[in-house]
Amino acid sequence: MERGTTDDRTRPFSCKSFLVSEHDSKVNTDLFKNIERLRQLRIEHRDLDDVISRLSLDFKVDELQMKRLKKRKLMLKDQIARLESQLIPDLNA
Repeated sequence: MERGTTDDRTRPFSCKSFLVSEHDSKVNTDLFKNIERLRQLRIEHRDLDDVISRLSLDFKVDELQMKRLKKRKLMLKDQIARLESQLIPDLNA
């Protein structure tokens, strides 16, 4: 390195650019938790769809079990819709 120049290790920096408020940090953490939860719900919904499809091909399927699986799948769909609506920013804000 030439004399009189500074590299990134010795250059002063502004702390303000690295500071994140606790509120912003919590918002980001909550956002990532919600996105991860949404991903998990979609996977479970897709898996249930596969199970229901396979079971529907079986002539000896337990109808009560099928109804429970379909009800669970609908509950997951509702949870997914609620989470998605929470993640979409309000355009009127």
